[in-house]
Amino acid sequence: MEENTLSVLKIAPGQYPQQVEIDKDLKALQQAVGGSIGASYPFADPVAIVYNDDGKLMGLPLNRALRDENGEMYDAVAGTFLVVGLGEEDFASLPPEMAQKYEQLFHQPEAFLKLGNRLLVLPVPDEPPTEKPRTKPPAEYDR
Repeated sequence: MEENTLSVLKIAPGQYPQQVEIDKDLKALQQAVGGSIGASYPFADPVAIVYNDDGKLMGLPLNRALRDENGEMYDAVAGTFLVVGLGEEDFASLPPEMAQKYEQLFHQPEAFLKLGNRLLVLPVPDEPPTEKPRTKPPAEYDR
């Protein structure tokens, strides 16, 4: 029996990965990433990253870094992307163990800072630090 939907990980900039069901057609993939799709196969596992092919040109926010086996960033994905499984001839649902592995890999949202010609990648903290109410010092210190 052919599945009509795909169970995939959807990863939006600044957010944690979500397991979602999408229709198994080009239109649904394009809708999920907000435009023309591109696919990349950067991992040994039978998974693909489906992203907006024009994301960087469109100025979509950088989302997650892609790192080599030494942990060095070699690229960054712009905009929302999906992690999908690979079937015989097309994309497939992500098996549960792959969903868990890639949820952990891409769990932490990342922020990107441009420093000269370098791109610095920082993990976004889980909870924004709460702003302490500032108490005004007594007037005698106000000189």
